[in-house]
Amino acid sequence: MAMTKRFILSIDGGGVRGLIPVRILETLESRLSQRGVATPFHQIFDLMAGTSTGGLIAAGLSAPRPGGEAGEAAATIAELRTFYERESRDIFKSSITARLARTISNPLGLFDETYDARPLEKLLKERFGWTSMASGLTRLVLTAYDIEHRKAVFMTNGLEENGGRPDDYYFWQAVRATTAAPSYFEPARIENLSRRTEEAMVDGGVFMKDPAIAAYLETRKLGWDEDEIVILSLGTGRASERSFAYKDAIGWGALGWMQPSKGVPILSILADGQSQTAAYQAAHLFNELPKVSYYRLEADLPAEAEDLDNARPGNIITLNGAADRVIRDNTVFLDTFADMLTEHVNSPETGADTPDLVHAA
Repeated sequence: MAMTKRFILSIDGGGVRGLIPVRILETLESRLSQRGVATPFHQIFDLMAGTSTGGLIAAGLSAPRPGGEAGEAAATIAELRTFYERESRDIFKSSITARLARTISNPLGLFDETYDARPLEKLLKERFGWTSMASGLTRLVLTAYDIEHRKAVFMTNGLEENGGRPDDYYFWQAVRATTAAPSYFEPARIENLSRRTEEAMVDGGVFMKDPAIAAYLETRKLGWDEDEIVILSLGTGRASERSFAYKDAIGWGALGWMQPSKGVPILSILADGQSQTAAYQAAHLFNELPKVSYYRLEADLPAEAEDLDNARPGNIITLNGAADRVIRDNTVFLDTFADMLTEHVNSPETGADTPDLVHAA
């Protein structure tokens, strides 16, 4: 009898750099197709976890498509690639009029969000409609931080520690929350459908850019055994050579550390530090748990490609190049992992029970 396996997909935050994990998933999709597997990812991965842009990808692959066929996900990999390569320019764009107004009232750009959230909210409503996370096509975890109640939030359709149902949120609002990067977008005001209250959220990347450990803890709440768990963790790229010179930093002060024209140094450093720490902790944790299979793919980026809002065509080419290198350097692993997924799909013993999910309108 084949052993049951539970495949987990974890995707980091990183703004437009989400193109990198999308490209990796694209090549996995192609490899699966070559093996005769046309199964959507929400039927392959038993749980998906994402922070910020990773949350957008995970939600796109696991939310039901409004008006679509039964079991059809809100977004395909091809649609997600189009979003990052083309549509993201509309998200990370300020009109000339708005720029002039900000320049006059706020010369350094320190006291206002960089981007208007309305284009993003419009896109999310169109893509996700008004379905809730309880209607997800697979298990899902999205991270955010509640600024009013000062707590980390793990929005999920899994289980609470006590075995009860978690709080439910509209998909589009949950994605808006997990992508509400401070200084880039204003905080998200979202509805808690279970408690019938409103909550103020910012990007989960403020405390957990890499959600792999959160994904693992969710599997344990669901009662999945260690020897069942296979985690694929996808990063959004690191610009390890990007540095902030001491001679510059000593003169920044509080405002300089948050200045958009400098790439918001404090957020860049926090995100990079969290990503490194989480990957380090996950590698060591799962080394101590040898029954858990853990795989991490990360890309090296040039310094100028790190900014999460750099959706200019030239940077999209750079990000695609970084993704190409990850795919090239991990060809053997990707083929092996595609074989594992193929066996998972074709084996009658992949027997993860059908999720007991509530389908909400």
